[in-house]
Amino acid sequence: MLEEKNDNLQNADGEELDPITGSVLQDYSPENETESTDANDASITQINETEGQLPFAPEEVVNGGKEVETATGTETDETETPVNEEPQAEVEIAPAETASEVTPSEDTAPVAEEAHASEEEAHEEEHPEEVPDYGAHSMEELTAELEKLAVTENVMSVKNHVEELRREFYAKYNHLIEEKKDEFSHENNGDTTGFEYHFPLKNKFDALYNQYRDKKSTHFKKMQTDLKGNFDKRLAIVEELKNLADGGENMKDALKQVNELRERWKNAGPIPRDKYNHVFNNFHFHIERFYDHLHLDREARDLDFKHNLEQKQKIVARVEDLVNEPDVNKAFRELQALHKIWKEEIGPVSRDHREEIWNRFSELTKQIHDKREAIFAKSREAEQENLENKQDIIARINAIASEKIAVHSAWQGQIDRIESLRDQFFKAGKVPLEVNEDTWAAFKAAVRNFNTVKNSFYKDIKKDQQTNLNRKLELVEKANALKDNEDFETTTPVMKQIQDEWKTIGHVPRKYSDSVWKDFKGACNHYFDRLHAKRNEANSEEIEAFDKKKEYLDSLKDFELTGDHRTDLDAIKKHIENWKSFGRVPQARRHIEGKFNKILDALFDKLSLSKKETDMVKFSNRLEQLSEGDDNRGLQNEQLFIMRKIDEIQAEIFQLENNIQFFSNAKGNNPFVNEVKKNIERHKEELKTWKDKLKQIRSINKPQE
Repeated sequence: MLEEKNDNLQNADGEELDPITGSVLQDYSPENETESTDANDASITQINETEGQLPFAPEEVVNGGKEVETATGTETDETETPVNEEPQAEVEIAPAETASEVTPSEDTAPVAEEAHASEEEAHEEEHPEEVPDYGAHSMEELTAELEKLAVTENVMSVKNHVEELRREFYAKYNHLIEEKKDEFSHENNGDTTGFEYHFPLKNKFDALYNQYRDKKSTHFKKMQTDLKGNFDKRLAIVEELKNLADGGENMKDALKQVNELRERWKNAGPIPRDKYNHVFNNFHFHIERFYDHLHLDREARDLDFKHNLEQKQKIVARVEDLVNEPDVNKAFRELQALHKIWKEEIGPVSRDHREEIWNRFSELTKQIHDKREAIFAKSREAEQENLENKQDIIARINAIASEKIAVHSAWQGQIDRIESLRDQFFKAGKVPLEVNEDTWAAFKAAVRNFNTVKNSFYKDIKKDQQTNLNRKLELVEKANALKDNEDFETTTPVMKQIQDEWKTIGHVPRKYSDSVWKDFKGACNHYFDRLHAKRNEANSEEIEAFDKKKEYLDSLKDFELTGDHRTDLDAIKKHIENWKSFGRVPQARRHIEGKFNKILDALFDKLSLSKKETDMVKFSNRLEQLSEGDDNRGLQNEQLFIMRKIDEIQAEIFQLENNIQFFSNAKGNNPFVNEVKKNIERHKEELKTWKDKLKQIRSINKPQE
């Protein structure tokens, strides 16, 4: 049962009690007072605060506007538990390390940023109304809601709503930034340097919040000025009351003046918290002194008791109505105000009525408290259900993160599932305050774990795609370098090889795919368009050359040698020159060159030329044919063959000369030694021929050296 402390001005026997010591007053009068005013003031500061909401400025104003968590007082002995508020924050879907997270800054907040405007507002902070759950709102909806609240005149009535809107908005904004940063990281091979993302809606939200904060700052500055003025008013009232208690005026007139002072005191407004004890205890001390004097005039005292009883009966009647008020929070707020009036503005009643009316008031108060507690209990049940739901969501996210996924399409499905669970988590509602932070931390950890696994998969893909891109860029560079080459015979196989290699390379990053393919295709098309044009142009000339060579080949069947060595050799060389002058023939008809070479071989065999001369003439003719046909590879292979023959002959000569050293003491007519020497000379002559061939082919095949 609640106890009424402020009415205890008499003991059970009706004797007056000292408000400081609690002892019975013995014929108290100003003349019998032995303590000085200063002494009284010194002892007054030791009086403890009594029940009820205290009419001083909230501690936030005293502390420069910083939020404090201690209550400013309680209306009854029962402790009220406000509805839990669940702070929301952002969810990660991109890689879990977010370097760009934004948090609301308070660095520029006014000095009195979080203070309350009056004792009623302080009361509202101690017993806040339940703030709507904004978890399911989009950022656009949160901004629209803030736009409505920002123009509210009573800034403190929407303070908790505004702060919850800001908490929710930044939670969703941070989640959005992490997603965009994650996308940026994927596109840049894990590098987030230079990441920026502009979100105009955030600028609008911040502007609205600053508008509200500026209004609140102006409100607090005015409040601080009012607190100082109220403090001066109350000091003046205390001084008047002190003089009245010390005076010898008529009790009826004095009682009238006291009531006027009490009315002025009631309307004086809140004062700085740190001044409260001293000023209020002084006031009540001098009120008690006045009642000590009033004891001498029973009639006046009884009238005052009667008036006080009527006032308290009105309060009880109002509380009886509040018990049936559907809006329990509204009823509770008014009940708090009535407790304040009961305690601070209405004086004591007679002992006969004191316990009865106080018990009735206490019982009604308890009924309202019980109804409010029932609402809180129901809210806590809902919060517990929300907690279980959120824990289930967290478990499902962890299960998804543990699944082994190896293909891109499957990962897209996983990402969609996580997004759906994230939305469900935000819409699940509030959880008990004591587990809110842990639940939120577990949710963030689960999403971060999923992001880590997902990012690892895509990082490997990005790495492979970047390698593929580098390989394709190298092929593009090669194709561009060859696209204008005039050596079609050599270049065409290389270009085809480049195209075949391109086909073996996998995907590249999406943003480069079209451009790199366009560059490669352009280089290849440029080259092969030139090749086809060249072939179309050469085809008619080659066919004409074939016809001429065919006719000329038929004419050679009638050619006869004269028997003169020089004349016949010059004639054969002339036929070779004529043959070369006809030009190239189509690749498919190159067999005619073989027929011409057979005729030449037969003619050379009939000539009385040395083996070396014949060999060199045939070699020269072969080189001219290879050169005429732009057969660079054939020339190169011929040169390599000659070089190998030279190496073999030199090795053979070295071996023979080394062997003959073993017969250095042999006689000059030794047949074995003579045979070896002849062999060495023959190899040297052959070596000279091959070196002449090498010299001749090098003069033609200089690029291949």
